[in-house]
Formats: sequence, structure tokens, C-alpha cells
Amino acid sequence: MHPVKSLLVHLDGTARAEARLRLAHQLASAYRARLTALFAVAPRYPPLLPLAGGVPLVPPPAGIDADHRAHAMATFERARHAGAPECEWLELNGDPVICSFARRALASDLLVLGQRDPGDATGRDVPGDFVECAIIDSGRPALVIPYAGEATAAPQTVLVAWKPTRESARALTAALPFLRGARQVHLVCADQNADYTQSAPLEVPNYLRLHGIEHVREHRWLTERDAGNELLTLAADTGAEMIVMGCYGHSRARELVLGGATRTVLESMTVPALMAH
Repeated sequence: MHPVKSLLVHLDGTARAEARLRLAHQLASAYRARLTALFAVAPRYPPLLPLAGGVPLVPPPAGIDADHRAHAMATFERARHAGAPECEWLELNGDPVICSFARRALASDLLVLGQRDPGDATGRDVPGDFVECAIIDSGRPALVIPYAGEATAAPQTVLVAWKPTRESARALTAALPFLRGARQVHLVCADQNADYTQSAPLEVPNYLRLHGIEHVREHRWLTERDAGNELLTLAADTGAEMIVMGCYGHSRARELVLGGATRTVLESMTVPALMAH
């Protein structure tokens, strides 16, 4: 398990960007890590212009929305003047923004991203599949912050969703610093080939104990049919302040297909989710 020494937080013009940056500063302080804030949005395109013969003309991009950049920069400056740990500001304004962000993320131990808020119009400058593509394309673990509710850098109750997959294993390893600091760790498993009358695979609690995480409460297995909603319900019932899970999906020709539980959690979560692909 490598320590967290490099954090990358995504900034945009949304109202929730400040909460992401604040949490990233808290994590950087706790881990004594280098923090980079990356302003990354897609350029605006004017409407298509009709041409004779019915072939539309695609105009050049209109550039980055200046108000959204100013809002993100003001958020960054407020944190700096408030005495937050040192943070580097970088910008990506090329197209495609997802590829550029994922390349930068390759050299980071942990990403801090934001759940898409369908009610915030400024979020339209960020591609709708930005979070999942950043996680899948970079292969780096990410802490995804919900657009509503509170987020803490030191969760006291953590819910771990386990499947016998590399995605789940990577998420569990990335979550170890959070799990060591938690007072309660809840474990729930999902596997379409599992015997649902049995407890969690013995190797998972044993692995956690090897890392100093002794008290793990196990719950009944999730059903594959509705694992995402069951996981969110369990998070609410246990008072979890963080969910740990794999991010499942594949990208082909810029088209992303997510696993059902991943999609449900990213759309409906109200607590941070630490995900890895």
C-alpha cells in the first residue's frame, strides 16, 4: 500500500466545486500530500449553421466560459487566503477534456471529483460522463463528492462493497487510510455466483485485520438485480459517511457503458464514494 502523496482535485464553475476543494485541502493536510487543482471544462460550441443543400456548418468552439473560470479561480483564491495548504492551479481547456484530464490523473495517487448536479446549469461545461471516464481511463482511485449533503475527510463509519474483482480490490486498497481511521467498518458483498446464506469471504476480513482494521460488521449479501439501490439503502441505515466500491464499465469509441450498481450510486449517492477501476 503506497501512501497518498499526490492529490488531484477537479475544479469547474459549479457551486459545489468549493466543497470539493475544501475536502481536498483537508486530505492534503492529513496526508502531507501535494495538491493540484485542475480547472477542466469543455469549450462552448455555437449552434450549427445551416448551409445550402442541408449540410450544417460546424463553427469553431466559442472558448471557455469566462464567468465559470472566474468562479473557479475565486474559489481557489479563497482557499489560499484562508490558510489552506499549498495548492497548484492548472488549466485544461482543450478538446477532448476527458482525455486531457485522464492523462494528468495518471501521476496522482487519489482524485477528488464531483457528482454531476442536474440542477446546476454551469455543470453543462463538463461532459456528462466525466467522472466515470476519469476513473476508468486513468485507472486511478477517486473520491467522488455528492452535490448535496456533507463530506468529511475523516469518515467515522465506512461501508465497503466487495465483489471478487480487481476493481473492488483496488478500491479496498485505496480506502485503507480511511478505514484505519474509522470507528465502524461495514462490509457487504455481491457476487452473482455466491451462496447468499454464507458470510463474507474469509479473506476479506482477514485482509482488513492485517492492516489493523479489527472490528468489521458483516451484512447480508446484495442481490445482483438491485445492488445499487440496496447499497444506498444500507449506507443510509448504517449512517455511513463513505462508500467504498469498484467502478465497473467499459469504454468503446467514446461510448461508456456502466455496470448497474455503479450507475445507480453515481446518480443517487448522498455520501462520498471512493471508487476504483
